[in-house]
Amino acid sequence: MKLPLAVLSTLLALAPTTVTAASAEHYLKSAPFPMPEIVAPTFPERTFRITDFGAVSDGHTLATQAFANAIAACVKAGGGHVVVPPGLWITGPIVLASNVDLHAERGALIQFTPDHSQYPLVGAGGKAGFVTQSPISGDNLSNVAITGQGIFDGAGETWRPVKRVKVTAAQWKSLLASGGPTNSDDTVWWPTRAAAQGEAALKLLRSTNRNPTVADYLAVRDFLRPKLLVLSNCRNVLIEDVTLRNSPAFVCYPVRCTNLIIRGVNIFNEFWAQNGDGIDLSACTNALLYRCNVSAGDDGICMKSSGKSKSPDGALNHVVIAECTVYHAHGGFVIGSNTDGGMRYIWATHCTFIGTDMGIRVKSAPGRGGLVRDIFATDIVMKDIVGAAIGFQTTYEDIKAGAAAKGAPGAAAGRIPDFGHFTIRNILCDGARTAIDIAGLAQQPVHDILIENARIVARRGMHAVNAANLTLRKVELVTPESPAITTDSCTGIVVEN
Repeated sequence: MKLPLAVLSTLLALAPTTVTAASAEHYLKSAPFPMPEIVAPTFPERTFRITDFGAVSDGHTLATQAFANAIAACVKAGGGHVVVPPGLWITGPIVLASNVDLHAERGALIQFTPDHSQYPLVGAGGKAGFVTQSPISGDNLSNVAITGQGIFDGAGETWRPVKRVKVTAAQWKSLLASGGPTNSDDTVWWPTRAAAQGEAALKLLRSTNRNPTVADYLAVRDFLRPKLLVLSNCRNVLIEDVTLRNSPAFVCYPVRCTNLIIRGVNIFNEFWAQNGDGIDLSACTNALLYRCNVSAGDDGICMKSSGKSKSPDGALNHVVIAECTVYHAHGGFVIGSNTDGGMRYIWATHCTFIGTDMGIRVKSAPGRGGLVRDIFATDIVMKDIVGAAIGFQTTYEDIKAGAAAKGAPGAAAGRIPDFGHFTIRNILCDGARTAIDIAGLAQQPVHDILIENARIVARRGMHAVNAANLTLRKVELVTPESPAITTDSCTGIVVEN
């Protein structure tokens, strides 16, 4: 089905509701679904300064033990604030604890050491294997925080590969001069030879050793890039005002956390940072992201869910994202690609995306898909979007868009992407390659999507494959493409004034 450009002249072009700043509490109370109360953790007014435990701000003395001792003393006293004063602090991994607020004062730069031997390998061994310990981590904690206006730098440049196409000729020359090797066709630079050879070595290790030990994994540690901040299975978490930058991989990665507040946080990874996601929430419940700024080498603010969930709402549910800004990233507000655990009740509102590869990006594939429903994106402003302002993709990196998944790996029931009941309202986009791009599966179309009150300026209009019950209401597509709307294998496409 093709709709002529003339049809668009009948669409009423209305601008989104005026963006006005509001409190975090306002958004929690105004969510388009019942949102549980999220209470920030509180701490006794006890202070433990790392300088009292031997930390020296001289730019080379490791403060790893000082951090550990200060946190241990804070726990022993019944909780409080571990304070990092202004200065340059070199450290290995920091392991957080319950009832502890790690507070980095303005002017504090916590630089994680480039000495990879300082990062232990942790894990269960066997088939699960081992991973490199993250610079900041916490597991099974309650009442924990990272606050202050200090900066945490993950020394990512010593871990990450760099693709030649992502940097300038001068930058590539500088990387080569640093001594790191490249791959056989000179398209990827690695900071160490162990990292460059790590993928093949890890595959060999897993195929020949059924019960590998930590010692076996040491040879591939450089390849097992850690995420900068990982909090898993934690309750009542606050991350506030800090800057997290230069991660070896993802920057901020809460996993299976409940009652989570990320507020006023600045995230920065270079745009060439491979797998350098900004904020990824994985299988979290009751979360607020408020007034955060993100610039990342991969997805900006991303929702993930994997594994079995006992909740009828899926592994990831009840999330509010408000007044956040995303600059460079593969997507501004992203769903997926891991959606097999299910998602429900997510609201991104009053956010701004500038220069991202995509604006609102929903992606998954057979084998890692699941039920994603009741998702809301409202009052979004975008500018200079490289690809699609709004995009749904159900064949991410697996099979061609729109093709049937019959016979595809993981195509069994429960592992197919099921994207439905999305409300996308009050959208302004000044510049994109494509306004709306929807690619569903033949056996599971993208369905029940409402796009309302939007104005999108783009080189291409809307293209939909395998979609059902898609409504465009008060939508203006400003595009030279004619026809501005094309569909293939779609049903229930409605264009309303």
